[in-house]
Amino acid sequence: MPPRKKAVRRKKAAPGSAGLAPRDTVAAAGGRAQEIADKIRADGGSVLGSYRDPYGGRDILLAVLPIDRVEPTPYQRDASDTHVKRLMTAIEKIGSFLDPIVAVRHNDGYWTPNGNHRLQAMRKLGAKAITVLLVPEPAVAFKILALNTEKAHNLREKSLEVIRMCRALAAEGIEIESGFSFEFEEAAYLTLGICYESRPRFSGGAYQPVLRRVEDFLDMPLRDALTERQRRAEIVLRLDDAVAEVVGKLKEKGLASPYLKSFVVARINPTRFSKAAAFDFDEVFSKMTASAKRFSVDKISQADLARAGGAPEPEE
Repeated sequence: MPPRKKAVRRKKAAPGSAGLAPRDTVAAAGGRAQEIADKIRADGGSVLGSYRDPYGGRDILLAVLPIDRVEPTPYQRDASDTHVKRLMTAIEKIGSFLDPIVAVRHNDGYWTPNGNHRLQAMRKLGAKAITVLLVPEPAVAFKILALNTEKAHNLREKSLEVIRMCRALAAEGIEIESGFSFEFEEAAYLTLGICYESRPRFSGGAYQPVLRRVEDFLDMPLRDALTERQRRAEIVLRLDDAVAEVVGKLKEKGLASPYLKSFVVARINPTRFSKAAAFDFDEVFSKMTASAKRFSVDKISQADLARAGGAPEPEE
């Protein structure tokens, strides 16, 4: 595995040095945006206006779409009922829908990569239509997911979203995995996502620290990369089986802790105190599995758990 690249420190931009001036944001007629505008009207929607994004100069349409024509992208996380109810209450109290969702046209309908909770809230309120900022280029949907801050992800949600996105991209072409580092954010999410698909209650938080040390984006076509991710996920799950046996023995011994699995994984993690810049995935997990199988619970006391400290394993 090649050494990890050092993060480049971002230079501070001079005030007023980027993007367009207000007078330059008026969108020109015609082009792809006009084609989409015509389709919106044919779909029963209305186009309220258009503009050039003041940062990147991309044409954006402000439109109102029939709500039954809009769906979330199939690879993003599921909506949270609690968050949807909060949004319903807020919209009702304000008496207006003031935060347009982001949308792209897909086949004969529309996808929202950022705004699913708002979409579901409006549906449950019985709305006929929803206001959208429509980006003419559908491929932008994959990048927009990285900006989705409407509700913070937990590790399970993020990992599942990333692996679903990867599968969708793989079905469309032969681009290499490393070419989507922005969209996927972290290589470990891909392997963890497959683990969560196999085991919804998988304790990914226990394994994320070591995966961050040993995983990097792969320089191979996405379809081939998915095969490799599946192989790695199976290795992680086999280790999880061995760790679960150790945790069971510790519990039988009477030891109690809300982060027993994280404690065991940390004890057998050979990268924990290493200053090495790169690690081999198979070598590290082979060592961890062997260590788990010979783990001596007799040497562990409640004081060891207390000294380990830290927060409980995050909810998945």
